[in-house]
Amino acid sequence: MSNWQSVYERWNAFETLDSSLKKELERMRNNEKQLEDAFYTELTFGTGGMRGVLGPGINRMNVYTVRKAVCGLANYLLSVHEDAKERGVAVAYDSRYMSKEFAEETAKVLGYFGIKSYVFESLRPTPLLSYTVRHLKTTAGIMITASHNPPEYNGFKVYNEQGAQITPEEAGVIISEIGNIENELEVPYLEIEDVEQQGLLNWIGEEVDEAYLAELLKISKLTSEDQDRDKL
Repeated sequence: MSNWQSVYERWNAFETLDSSLKKELERMRNNEKQLEDAFYTELTFGTGGMRGVLGPGINRMNVYTVRKAVCGLANYLLSVHEDAKERGVAVAYDSRYMSKEFAEETAKVLGYFGIKSYVFESLRPTPLLSYTVRHLKTTAGIMITASHNPPEYNGFKVYNEQGAQITPEEAGVIISEIGNIENELEVPYLEIEDVEQQGLLNWIGEEVDEAYLAELLKISKLTSEDQDRDKL
């Protein structure tokens, strides 16, 4: 049995595998080419994060590969920030399929490690996530988006405490932490209700939007009169 086949068998035998992914595996079971592509390698985590086609497998974007990435990031943040738990991580997401679900999975894994998350209550653009990291003084930010990629993709982008894309040096350490996780199917997490009850999940919205827009007005080239006209 090849390596990809053994990984596939591990997923296929996992009793509590997400039901939608289980159905997709069943649909793929007689298509060796599709199965090999989904399981022959792990989804690459590059300088900015990771992106890939949605679906089952270690070479796909799904709740398990997202949890693994978050687990690696959590271990990294705890190793470099003494106040990582209290400062937390800001999380935003776009309108792609599974974006909100991945944002919630992020909060669930961070919550297991006692790290607070600040998650937008609805979709937001990437620049607002960058601002939110600095506004809330979080240790990092995560944007769930696949940018310009085709609709079958989604992605997971990581920003540092400056609200900038993580540097190659930071990415290297995070990649190493992710690589230390042996089984993506067994990454620990809390249920969303428990994370909320413990005060580890904070839903954010208009208060951050308004602060962001106020900052934009300070650097706008529009005159005060033009700005007032736009509000009408």
